Amino acid sequence: MARLIDGALEALDELGADKKEVEVFRVPGSFEIPLCALKAAESGKFDAVICLGVIIRGETPHFEYIASETARGIGEAGLKTGVPLLFGVITAENVDQAIDRAGVKLGNKGFEAATAAVQLVNLYKEAF
Repeated sequence: MARLIDGALEALDELGADKKEVEVFRVPGSFEIPLCALKAAESGKFDAVICLGVIIRGETPHFEYIASETARGIGEAGLKTGVPLLFGVITAENVDQAIDRAGVKLGNKGFEAATAAVQLVNLYKEAF
């Protein structure tokens, strides 16, 4: 998780985001991300909310429920508030795959989500 946050913060820094305007909220698990994201978006304090997390498949169907509800909840929060909510939640089969998607081999999903957040904020400011 720390790699995702570091990647997002690096992207925001590179793209000129004001560090004083960036806040990191930690929740106990991925299932809790949508409600925290909704509250952040509803607060009016943020131009975008970047949702980061890792869900690793286990031996039970729990993975499917958590991954599905996390994705659904983040999407609904974005539609409800009109604030861009970026999905940077890694769903992986194992720890090695999650590490690869957090910056080792396949790029950092936190960096990618933060970059997309800045692009969307700029687009919305220009277009709407």
